[in-house]
Amino acid sequence: MKLLSLFLLLPLFTMAQFDLTVTVKNVKSNEGKVSVAVYDTKENFLKFDKVFKAESAPSQKGSTKVVLEDLPKGTYALAVFHDENGNDELDTNALGIPKEPLGFSKGKMKTFGPPSFEECSFELTSDQSISVPIK
Repeated sequence: MKLLSLFLLLPLFTMAQFDLTVTVKNVKSNEGKVSVAVYDTKENFLKFDKVFKAESAPSQKGSTKVVLEDLPKGTYALAVFHDENGNDELDTNALGIPKEPLGFSKGKMKTFGPPSFEECSFELTSDQSISVPIK
């Protein structure tokens, strides 16, 4: 009986879930919301229809905290933006250049495009807090 109980509990030990608290810095106003997209593979990175998990919070001038709950252990990269008009989209100009402030975990925008998944990625192995500046 004890062996059966241990066998039934085993998935609980191997499926540990963690919380990631993202403090988004340089938020310019209380308008709209701040959105965080979590990506778990380089193939899906920055594809809006391939987001692993997303969360948002009302904008708070200065810094805004967004909490992503129940993420499994793994390698992730974040894309963060201030959705100033609250339309749930990163607004861009005719050339595809973002018109709303954005940032990435670890990586920074390059002259001709965003950073790669590898430049932004980090390991999540426990509850964690990170800071992401936006521009």
